[in-house]
Amino acid sequence: MKYLDYYAVLGLSRDASADDIKKAYRKLARQYHPDVNKSPGAETRFKEINEANEVLSDPEKRKRYDALGHNWKSGQDFTPPPGWGGFEGASSGPGGIHFEFGGAPGSGDFSDFFSALFGDLGGRSARGRAGGSPFAGFGGFGGGAEESFTPRGQDFEANLSLSLEELFSREPKSITLQMPVPHPDGSLSRQSRTFHVRIPPGATDGTRIRLSGQGESGGNLYLNLRVAPHPVFQLHGQDLDQTLSLAPWEAVLGAKIRIPTLEGLAAITIPPGTQGGARLRLAGKGLPDKHGSRGDIFVNIRIAIPDHPTAREKALFEQLAKESTFRPRS
Repeated sequence: MKYLDYYAVLGLSRDASADDIKKAYRKLARQYHPDVNKSPGAETRFKEINEANEVLSDPEKRKRYDALGHNWKSGQDFTPPPGWGGFEGASSGPGGIHFEFGGAPGSGDFSDFFSALFGDLGGRSARGRAGGSPFAGFGGFGGGAEESFTPRGQDFEANLSLSLEELFSREPKSITLQMPVPHPDGSLSRQSRTFHVRIPPGATDGTRIRLSGQGESGGNLYLNLRVAPHPVFQLHGQDLDQTLSLAPWEAVLGAKIRIPTLEGLAAITIPPGTQGGARLRLAGKGLPDKHGSRGDIFVNIRIAIPDHPTAREKALFEQLAKESTFRPRS
């Protein structure tokens, strides 16, 4: 699999702050969103941008990615990313990966690396309990005879659909799934199970929620959030877009208009001379991120004209056409 440098995708250095990541993601997501950018490759670029943001905006995922590269999720068939070298004075392992059992400055010991690579196996840390050895309990490694390794059960995935308002309120959501139930004879049956899910802070469309131990035989259940289309807003990360239609005179003279938000109506000022296609920003009225900061609402301006003007309206437009010195194509 081709190595994808998430920092390069967002145009950031590896010491970028959380705020740098957030700003870069918002800018690029708006630029390459398929609804806005129809150029070839825009959709693929948009997916890469979202993938990079999902990892780098999460401190724990970012830590694992910085250590393990693109294979941070599983550790299987691990190939280090370009420039990911071994530790000074370390011994070499399979595939050119270098391990240092005593630990290197700033790198953590081998038990930390093993845990990062393989995760929490069988509900226990990969270190085990016998003398802190990373291989305790693995069939004679590390002297952990009192422990036995039990493979984790099967993981399952499902989609959890909710409205934009439900996502904003973060009220617990219930979902009922047909889950497989294994029997001693090896057969499987289906049983309805209802899960009450808490929506985590900063969740948005595409967020993946893990319910530990809720899969088959102690495996995990992963729920992918899917936000239903909204009649007013389009969701882009933590930002919201909406379209606002203006009458010609409102665009020319300016106006104060009340627009919908997730918390009710809010006033927005239309500057005189606003053009169709303009994009106005209502700061801090979008969805909150995991740190509590709010995204924005972006208002896309559309100039509307009457479909069937009255005789008086038509006469006024004719008079304006005669008297106006405005030449849109000059």
